[in-house]
Amino acid sequence: MGKPLKRHPAFVPVSRDHHFGLLLVWKIRQGQEKGIDPERLHNYVKYFFSTHLEPHFSLEEKVIFSFMAKNDLLRKEVEGQHKAIRKLFKKLDVLKEDELSAQLTELCLLVEAHIRFEERKLFQYLQVELQSKELEKMEEKVAAIHNPITEEWEDKFWIK
Repeated sequence: MGKPLKRHPAFVPVSRDHHFGLLLVWKIRQGQEKGIDPERLHNYVKYFFSTHLEPHFSLEEKVIFSFMAKNDLLRKEVEGQHKAIRKLFKKLDVLKEDELSAQLTELCLLVEAHIRFEERKLFQYLQVELQSKELEKMEEKVAAIHNPITEEWEDKFWIK
């Protein structure tokens, strides 16, 4: 896709969420490097997923993807990524403790790759392919339902 475009305002709140998603990945990795109990990391992941990631996925699926054809290959790819992340997240609840750390590492890889895909490919593509009026309509819809992420987790395991 070449040189990155200046991000259209329709994508700015979602890109801001992506920053927090990358922080999630960083925090898990920090916790693992510091030898934090995987269950503590899992508790944070459960909080982040239900409070921030699931609403973010829902916004993308209801608003952003609605501007794409159902058979669009990029849409299918990103929907598949959402499905894989949700599936792995659910799997975390039934794992034995010795399997949890490896699956948290896998979750980090999936989330990071997903965010990079959306930022570098999907949003670039949509900014080029959609008309100005469509992007403005998307911006209004995103603004109407987007809730900015605020961190409210007390166990700052990534600092200790």
